[in-house]
Amino acid sequence: MPSLTKKIIRGKPYYYLRECQRVEGKPKIVSTIYLGTPQRILDRLMRPEPTRVALREFGASAAVFDMAQAFDVVATIDRHAPKRGSQGPSVGQYLLVAAINRCIAPCSKSRIDDWYDKTVLRRLLPFSSGQLTSQRFWDNMERLTPERIAAIEHDLARTAVERFRLDLRCLLFDATNFFTFLDSFNSRARLPQRGHGKDGRDNLRILGLALLVTADGDVPLFHHTYAGNQHDSVTFNSVADDLLARCRSLAQGVCDITLVFDKGNNSEDNLEVVGKSTLHFVGSLVPTQHKDLLGISRKQMRRLDKTQLPAVWSYRTSKVVFGVERTVLVTFNRKLFNSQTKTLFREIRKRTRSLQNLKARLERRRNGSRGKTPTVDSVQTQVKEILRGRHMAALFAVKVRQTPQGLPRLVFRFRDKAYQSLSSTLLGKTLIFTDRADWSDEQIVLAYRAQHHVEADFRRLKDPRYLTFRPTFHWTDQKLRVHAFYCVLALTMLNLLRRKLAQAGIPLSVVKMMDTLADIHEVTLLYPPPPGSQEPFARTALSDMDSTQRRIFDLLALERYRTA
Repeated sequence: MPSLTKKIIRGKPYYYLRECQRVEGKPKIVSTIYLGTPQRILDRLMRPEPTRVALREFGASAAVFDMAQAFDVVATIDRHAPKRGSQGPSVGQYLLVAAINRCIAPCSKSRIDDWYDKTVLRRLLPFSSGQLTSQRFWDNMERLTPERIAAIEHDLARTAVERFRLDLRCLLFDATNFFTFLDSFNSRARLPQRGHGKDGRDNLRILGLALLVTADGDVPLFHHTYAGNQHDSVTFNSVADDLLARCRSLAQGVCDITLVFDKGNNSEDNLEVVGKSTLHFVGSLVPTQHKDLLGISRKQMRRLDKTQLPAVWSYRTSKVVFGVERTVLVTFNRKLFNSQTKTLFREIRKRTRSLQNLKARLERRRNGSRGKTPTVDSVQTQVKEILRGRHMAALFAVKVRQTPQGLPRLVFRFRDKAYQSLSSTLLGKTLIFTDRADWSDEQIVLAYRAQHHVEADFRRLKDPRYLTFRPTFHWTDQKLRVHAFYCVLALTMLNLLRRKLAQAGIPLSVVKMMDTLADIHEVTLLYPPPPGSQEPFARTALSDMDSTQRRIFDLLALERYRTA
């Protein structure tokens, strides 16, 4: 049973709370809690309830801010885009707030102040009231010209490569686009154009973004914004000189770089530019343009190493491609074949049902049902629409004939031979070409497959939870370029952070990593000022952390960002 014990030490009373229990039949003190002097006990008993509780997001903000510090984001931006005299926060500070916001809770500039006020960035990256308005952001964004953005990105990429020791031996280049909500009659912005939107929003103006990323950690080293209606091969040609110069600068002549790109970037001019550089390349060919290669059967292929590439076969040859003889691999992937076959069957069933329904409607019309009288031309137009899609028109034999009564009749059948030909020549196959004649088949295929790193970055930029590129809320080309820059900067910081955790044995996706970090909060209890003082009493602590959060917290040494 607990009891209060008083001790006199140097003439002053001190109190302890002790608990005594019988141990093996004898009384023994099992716990002792120090309570302090009578005044301290009184102060505790008389302490008032907190007047306010402040809850701020800590983990994600502190971790991303720490990563920005690790490769000098603010200093690098300010070096290339300085402000005259003392004009409030610097351009680098504004851009860092925008990038961190993209990392954690993407929102418009008009709402960024509300988000900022709920995070520990108020302490780590202080802004006064009224400085985080849309106009202040736009004023600072105005100082970033395309030339300054390129210079800033070059320096940041070099710092990241040096400080994080990024492996540059395999670099991936690809492009995508993002739909915008710019008005059709907004003539100030020429980058957003109508074109083939990769998100299926062809009714909206789209903005193109090309990325060069590392296979080591998916870290962007170069980005380029371009008109949404521009073909990938034209984009590659327009940035080829800058892209290759960036690679040479970062490698500094000590790294053998292989550039990997998809078939959309192929052209004779592009391959000539790459061929004249010091870089090697791995790319792919449009299968339908090389029917002789598609005719190679699987019996002629060699099965590749099962541990690295299970269920993959290849046939190695050489062929003149875009005027130069290159090493070419014809590969067959069983998993890809099964996936394509399953997709093809689904599309075949859909088209079959649509043709059957159309045929039934025509039969009912011939039997006297009411409605608009169809014509042969109108039915052929409907058939053409039904058979839209890759391979569909070749897999169905369809005839529309006119009956003696002047009404159309539909007859169709599935072409089994066409399907067998498609299955044996195209499905599951990829045509890879390269100048790396010294590489094994396995090395070439693995390098080409590394494209998933840049594709993963595009998926992250389109994820609505973190890093999302949309919505842009900008209406001029200059602001759209700056928006793209700080979105890519946000992607760089999170990928470097994810890479650092993975190297320490904490492998997490970007979403899981940010969910885990954002759940660490800083809790501050504010009490009324004690007698004789005007300063309120505050006590701050962090929310409870699970084992993963604690490991990340300790690994990143986030303790130093806690309030003193």
